[in-house]
Amino acid sequence: MSTSTEPLIGRADAPGLHVMSFNLRVGDPGLPDPWVDRRPAAAAVLRSELPTVVGTQEGIYPQLQDLSADLPDAYEWIGTGREGGSRGEFMAVFFDSERLTPREYDHFWLSDTPDTVGSSSWGNKVVRMATWVRFTDHGTGRDLIVLNTHLDHAVAKAQLRGAELVAERIADFDADLPVIVTGDFNVPAEESEPYDVLVDGTGLLDTWLAADDQRTQAYQTFHGYDAGTLGGDRIDWILVRAGTRVRAAAINTRTFDGRWASDHWPVQALVELG
Repeated sequence: MSTSTEPLIGRADAPGLHVMSFNLRVGDPGLPDPWVDRRPAAAAVLRSELPTVVGTQEGIYPQLQDLSADLPDAYEWIGTGREGGSRGEFMAVFFDSERLTPREYDHFWLSDTPDTVGSSSWGNKVVRMATWVRFTDHGTGRDLIVLNTHLDHAVAKAQLRGAELVAERIADFDADLPVIVTGDFNVPAEESEPYDVLVDGTGLLDTWLAADDQRTQAYQTFHGYDAGTLGGDRIDWILVRAGTRVRAAAINTRTFDGRWASDHWPVQALVELG
């Protein structure tokens, strides 16, 4: 755990693209360690790092509005609640609009009826979904797709089928476009079936393993308000389509004024799109 304020990656200049995946911990005021206490720390993480694009998980609408207000004016976001509209948790995608312009976006639910809002099929009690956005990167002139998701936390069948559905959707994207996947996958990298589906089954690269420079130690990404475990499970990942160079990766264990931003550490990658 670190209290340094120096960015691990910081704002990226083209052709570099700074990607973050950040489970915000749902901002229900009835939960311990409420959002009102953690909000300054979450904003400080993002203002320190200034990623080009961020996939967030668990954020609810008022929480995302707060975060949007706390970020520089250039940042915008796209998402919908998993129960529809502003209801439920979002798989929001925040982005620096000075660098990226959204061209199209959509949402799908991790179920047998993925176009049905709020649907679930595989024994999971919690609705799960994904949001994707096609961007134009003004730094390079290239288009790319960012997909953000959150697999189930409890049901193995739902985790596997959710990963398979995400893999199917990735296969449907234009094969010439770079694809970036962010998410809380709730299963360990390198030693789980959903990981195999999304990495070995699609040719996606795990940015932590592919990085030229790992700028931090390999921490367990869900810390649960502990200092974290070195060499523990990485359940939060950033994946990229093959052909993308991964210049750096990091697991951000920083606190601000003694506050935890979330019960997960954000994960980060600096990539160059092939």
